[in-house]
Amino acid sequence: MKILLIEDEPSLLLSMQHYLEEEGYIVSTTNTFRDAVEKINDYDYDCLVVDITLPDGSGLDIIKELKQEKTNVGIVIVSAKNSLDDRLVGLDLGADDYLTKPFHLSELNARIKSVLRRRFFEGNPKITFQEISISPENQEVFVKNEIVELTRKEYELLIFFISNKNRILSKSAIAEHLWGDSMDLADSHDFIYTHIKNLRRKLIEKGCPDYVKTRYGAGYIFSEK
Repeated sequence: MKILLIEDEPSLLLSMQHYLEEEGYIVSTTNTFRDAVEKINDYDYDCLVVDITLPDGSGLDIIKELKQEKTNVGIVIVSAKNSLDDRLVGLDLGADDYLTKPFHLSELNARIKSVLRRRFFEGNPKITFQEISISPENQEVFVKNEIVELTRKEYELLIFFISNKNRILSKSAIAEHLWGDSMDLADSHDFIYTHIKNLRRKLIEKGCPDYVKTRYGAGYIFSEK
């Protein structure tokens, strides 16, 4: 899952980034309003962590713009203790949750997981697709109650496929999801084929049909059909 952290306190921004990357998220960061708007326009994110007070603008305006576009991105507000009114305005604008500074990073992680479950999987603590069962809390994947050992990228790829089942996903969209802002550094999309091949093999070996269908010239689709 891809997270964008919008926070102007350098030490807090770095702490959040390192913690969430250790938890398996693809994390991008920014400390200004202007750069945040550019990143949101250039890339798709699953969740934004937004500080309301930025040096060159308000995080509330970012939330307002996103909700006007009817995007499905999750939003967690972080704010100082004395900004209750701003937090309430943010929630009214469509933010999913808020945290008051200072907070524990484990609590931020729990809030993000909760937002992602509500946004993409109707709040279910487990994600299921046919005989596949996924526990996001532990990042474990089971097929017919037997665990499947996946790499972090394979796990992220499976989540991306299931959350977009029956939709054609281009190689560029998959690359962006797996690598975030760093996707431009890749020389080719050959690595996508390798991850998809390995994921397919591991699922089939556990007894799954081949749900990953190639659409030549377009990309891939994850479907039971």
